[in-house]
Parts: sequence; C-alpha cells; structure tokens
Amino acid sequence: MKELKELVRPNIWALEPYSSARDEYKGVEATVFLDANESPYNGPINRYPDPLQNEVKELLAPVKNVRVEQLFLGNGSDEAIDLVYRCFCEPRVDNVVAIAPTYGMYKVCADINEVEYRTVLLDENFQFSADALLAAADRLTKVMWLCSPNNPTGNRLNTKEIVSLLTRFQGIVVVDEAYIDFSSEPSFSQVLDKFPNLIVLQTFSKAWASAGMRLGIAMASPEIIGIFNKVKYPYNVNLLTQAQAKEILSKRLDVERWVRLILEERGRLMKAFNDLPICLKVYPTDSNFFLARMTDANAIYKYLVGKGIIVRNRSKIQLCNSCLRVTIGTKAENTALLSALRMYK
Repeated sequence: MKELKELVRPNIWALEPYSSARDEYKGVEATVFLDANESPYNGPINRYPDPLQNEVKELLAPVKNVRVEQLFLGNGSDEAIDLVYRCFCEPRVDNVVAIAPTYGMYKVCADINEVEYRTVLLDENFQFSADALLAAADRLTKVMWLCSPNNPTGNRLNTKEIVSLLTRFQGIVVVDEAYIDFSSEPSFSQVLDKFPNLIVLQTFSKAWASAGMRLGIAMASPEIIGIFNKVKYPYNVNLLTQAQAKEILSKRLDVERWVRLILEERGRLMKAFNDLPICLKVYPTDSNFFLARMTDANAIYKYLVGKGIIVRNRSKIQLCNSCLRVTIGTKAENTALLSALRMYK
C-alpha cells in the first residue's frame, strides 16, 4: 500500500475539521450546558448527539471483535461509501474499479463525485479474479469495490482472490459485508491490522433487523477512521438512532434467533423454487436473499405484483437476465409467495 498521505486527496489531508461544542467539551461530568445554543426545553432531544457515538461504539466493538478506534458509524452504509470517494478520489482525475454486477450505490456515488467508475464482469459462477481487477486499474486508480456476499448475486466472493487483491493493490480495497451474518465465512474485519488498505463495511439493516434506523458501520485502520471523522458532518448520527442502536445491541440473542429462522426459511424456499416448473435455476447464496432464473421474470414479476407480493426483478442487470431476487421473509410470507407461484400459468 502507498502511504496514506499519497492516497488521500491533498485538500482533505490538510483539512481542519469543524469543531462542535460537543467535541470541545471534555472533562468532569456537567449538569448545566450553555455552550451549544440549544433550547433548554424538550429534553433529551433538545441536546445535540455525541458526534462520535462513543457509547454505541463501546457496545459494538466487542460484538465485532475490533477496537473502538477502528469503528466509524454513519447514516447508513451509503454515507461511508460516499466518504470513500470524498476522502480518496480527486473528481475528474482519479478512478475506481468494481465488480459487475454489484450494489448500485458504488456507481451512483462515483457519478455524484465525478469519479470514473470502471467495471470488471464476474464469471459464470459470479466470481472474480484479482488479476482481472488489477488489469483494469492504472496509476490513477484509488479504490477497488468488492461486495461479499455480493448483491444481487448473493454469493460470497473467493477469499483467496480478495487477499490477493489486498496484497497487490497499492490503493484502498473496500469489502462490503452487509450480508455477512448470513454467511458461514468469517469477516474480513478480523484482519484489519494485517491490511492497512482495507475498509470493511457492515450494517444494522439486515441481520439486526433495523433498516429504518439507518446506521451503517465502517471498520478500518485508526488512521482511515480519523480521515472519515474529519470529513463527515458533525452530528451525522442522530440521538434517536444512537438510542435505538444501544437497544438493539442489547438483544443479541434475539438477533441470533432471527438469523437462524431466516436461514431455515432460506433452505426451504430455495428447495421449493427448484421444484417449480417456471424456475430454471436457483443460484447458491450466502445472504438473506437468493437469485432465481425464471422462464419469464418480467411476466412473473407483474403477476406477483397483482397478487400484492413484491420481489425484485433484476432482469436488466448484467448476467441476471430473467432473474428475480427473492428476500427471505417470515414463514407465512414465504408460503404466500410459493402458493402464488404454484398457481402461475
């Protein structure tokens, strides 16, 4: 990896971050706060939240088996994705490389930040090679994007190829693990100390059943986390979200049970899809969803909408022709889907 200073945009490296009232006050416990121009009424939401979400991070760090200084929390994972571009990529100069198909926000954020977005198509097994991604890169490539387990394909990317990329690429490698809790493979967050160019993204939206909370997680070296904290907006995670995060972190046994139920239903639903005459192939998955190639995905999707059942039609995505992406629901929801599909003509 190049020195971090070489990868970070010069204006970001030199940036003096905004210092909020809650950043500046540190010391003995206070009871009277007259420093932040807040209203004294309607507590507790009259007060600005902790800009670094320290209480949440103290609870989260042992769950993820990382250090507090390796954690960044954002307004969904999308905030961290956008920060990668803002911190490392010079608009209209630098470029990034990503696999395809994959999560669409990587390209959206590239376009917003005016950064060239290069793609390398996955193979027939939805896998990639480090050689292919490196061949697409040049001296202005700052970031490689990998989603594993991948969306929309559902599968875990080859670990050896990810390690090869981390070892050989001189820039930043982002491994987005939004669906890692549904996979049997370990998280790359456990090798952060070995790879200083690694950023791992996770989220509260999937296994933690808290999509409405909008809380994303980035894990990286303390130096990269420090850069993120310089650039992020001062109060990027609101008080209500921080309170709800502490609540859901106290329910780890519930979360583990929810994951077990989803995995059980995933197996049942995939087996049933394989038996449907209108299903041509069910692809392996490490996620809380699976991809299925249908005889006519467009027609089947419209039929399901008419029945009040919504899946995702991925037919326009590369390598996903006539494919539906099905999220695992409750047993009753999954049964309703299967019943409708068995009546399809």
